[in-house]
Parts: sequence; structure tokens; C-alpha cells
Amino acid sequence: MEATPVRARVYVACAVPAAVGCLVPPPTTPTSLWAVALLAALYAGGEQIAARGRISGPFYPVLLAGAFLLPPSAAALVAVPGALTAPVDGPPRRLRRVWRAAQLTLAVWAAARVHGALGGRDAVEASEFPYALGPAGAAVLTFCLALTALEGGILMLAEHLPGRRAWRGLFLRSLAPIAVHGLAGLMMAVLWRSPYGPVAALLVLLPMCVSWWVFAQYHRERAAHQATVRALVQAVDIKDGYTRGHSERVGQASTMIARELGMDDERVEVVRFAGILHDVGKLGVPTRLLRKDGPLTPEERRVIELHPEYGHEMVRGISFLGEARAAVLHHHERLDGSGYPYGLRGSQIPEPARVVAVADAFDAMTSTRSYSRARPVPVALRELERCAGSQFDPRMVTALVRAVDRHGWHPAVTADEAGTPPACPPVTSAPGAHR
Repeated sequence: MEATPVRARVYVACAVPAAVGCLVPPPTTPTSLWAVALLAALYAGGEQIAARGRISGPFYPVLLAGAFLLPPSAAALVAVPGALTAPVDGPPRRLRRVWRAAQLTLAVWAAARVHGALGGRDAVEASEFPYALGPAGAAVLTFCLALTALEGGILMLAEHLPGRRAWRGLFLRSLAPIAVHGLAGLMMAVLWRSPYGPVAALLVLLPMCVSWWVFAQYHRERAAHQATVRALVQAVDIKDGYTRGHSERVGQASTMIARELGMDDERVEVVRFAGILHDVGKLGVPTRLLRKDGPLTPEERRVIELHPEYGHEMVRGISFLGEARAAVLHHHERLDGSGYPYGLRGSQIPEPARVVAVADAFDAMTSTRSYSRARPVPVALRELERCAGSQFDPRMVTALVRAVDRHGWHPAVTADEAGTPPACPPVTSAPGAHR
């Protein structure tokens, strides 16, 4: 929300009075202030813990327990202190906190209203199972719908996204985790109303805290992996200007091919890493060869062709890369055995390497370089199809053609991609050949 557009600020300004109105209790509604205070303190503490573990919104169970236990206005109040004090990502921080407080207030209020209208609080009070699950499920669904509806609106206005893109997938991605949080919140509410009281209810949070801690560890490990990959790519970018943006685009095209082939998410991630790191071996090639303005001699070409082996040596000890390491080594192999470094044929070439070979050639052909103009995407795809079966795996080429036809080719432009690439004549006349 940095440099937030006026229309986004108006959107927030409309949401805030609505949220404040939700906090006003009806005059005849009894409210347990100590219960509100305890749940609000739990949620605020959870937000602080979550921020340190870099987990988004992990204490929804507390908010939903409030919706199951309290009248709507009191339940909505539980979210306010935590939302207003939680750390936020980037400026304008005050606006972000106010928006988050308004969003959660409206969502919790709506969930509590639905839960109460369906007789949920009576069912929780009497511990009536499975009847209590129905109102709770409706409340969770309402909570998720309200959150995603409001979030899509702010994305559309603040990020200038088309409406369909702003809301696409938000609800489905949120439903499963919020449903789990809702079940934990219902367990908290039932135990709260049991003879064991609030202390027993708090025990429900212990296993969830353990799972959140495990997830935080995974998140940190994944962030470390990403940082490792970025550092390697940035080192290559400094040495060879042509790779600025090229590595990321090859990773993007490799991801499109992998998804079209039906690979699972874990393998898609491996293929993406392979695409991003395929040229890391250029760190071992003399800079004068990478930037030479003119044709390469046979000896210089042989030195250039060592970069897959250099790259494999560099990443061999990075265990999380998995099959990506083999793709770094073999991405210049050809189906007919005329590639390098080992002249592998057909299925001897690892599948990720065959994916990256197609993605690499496609981006090379559709990128403007000092010695060649970018070819139109349809022309590049036809060239890949012409070479399918000899240079490229036909399955990979077909997958890329289908993916581009379905999604188009709109490569992401990064902040590192700037300037004019240095002179860099092709190694051979084959499609997409480059240093």
C-alpha cells in the first residue's frame, strides 16, 4: 500500500465506520468483559509471536472462539488490539493496521452474527455434538467469505488489479486453513463453557502452537533456500550482463512446462530452481569470453562448453536442489546425442534438463541481444517444433506451446534487468544457442 491510491484510501475510510458500528453493543446484550479482555490479549500475543515467526494470521482460532462464545459486538472487539499493534510489512504502517483491524472486525462480527442466528451459542453452551458443528461451519464460511471479499477489494484498488484477478483463488486458498482454525476455535469454546473453564480451553492452543512453530521453521528454511539461489544468480548477473532477467525467465518458462506436464508442486519447484540456476557455471568461465565481441575460436568454444560442469560442481553440495543439479549439468544435451558435455541421448537426459533446454532456447530466441533481434513468440515456437525430436524432447515442446497458448508469454521484469546486454555472439546456429 505504499503511495496508496486515493480510491484505496476511500475504501478503507468506508470500512472503518462500518467496523466501528459493529463494535457498538445493543443495550440489552450482556457482555463478559473479562472474557473479551482475555481473548483479545491472546490474539494480540499470537500476532506478535506470528510476526517473529513470519507466519500470517495464525491466531484465527482465538478470533473464531470469540465468535462462538460472545455476542457479535464483543467478538468483533477481540480482534482490534492485536490488529492495531501487530507489525506490518512496509509503509504506510498506520493505514495498514487500521485496515487490518477494520477487516477482521467486520469478518468476526459477521461470523458471530451467523453463528448466533443458527443457535450456535446455545449448542456450545450445552456441548451438543454434532449439532454444534453446523452453526460453527456456517460461521467459518462467513468469516472466510468476508475476509476474502474485503481483501480482493483492497487488492483491486491499491494494486490496480482487474477485479477477476484480484479475487481469483483467494477464497479457495483461504478456506482449508481457516476451516482448521475454526475447528480449533470450536474446541476452545466448548472447553471454555465446560466445568474445566478457560484454562482447559487454552490447552487447545498448545498443539497448534507446536504446528505453527514447525511451519515457521519450514518457512525460514525455504527463505534460506531462496536467498541461496538469489545470491548465485546475482553473482552470474554481475559477470555476464546477458543473464540479467534471462535466468528468471527460463525459470518461469520451465515452471509453465512442468505444470503443463502435470508435475506435483514439489517437482515444479525443483524445475524452477533448475531453470534459474542453469547458467550458474558461467562463474567459472573467463569474463573476456562471455563478453567477446566477435566469433569464438574452437578453443574458446570448448571453454564455454565447460560451464554446465562448472555449474554442477558449484551446486553439487546444495542438497535442497535435488534433480535441479542434474538439470544444471545436462541442459545442453540434445535428444540425438549431439549435445554436451556428455553427448547423452533421449531418455538418458534427465527430465528436468529436457524441460530447461526448451525453456532456455525459447527465451534466447524471444530476447533481443546485441547480435540478434528478438523473434516473435509464434516464430520461436515453430522453430522449437521444427527441432523437436532431434534437439528437443517433443513432449516438452508441446507442453510449452500449450502453456503459452493458454496463458500467453508475459515474462516478469525484475529490478536487476536493466541496461543493454553486452556483445555475445551465438556459439552455434542452432535455435536458442547462446553462451
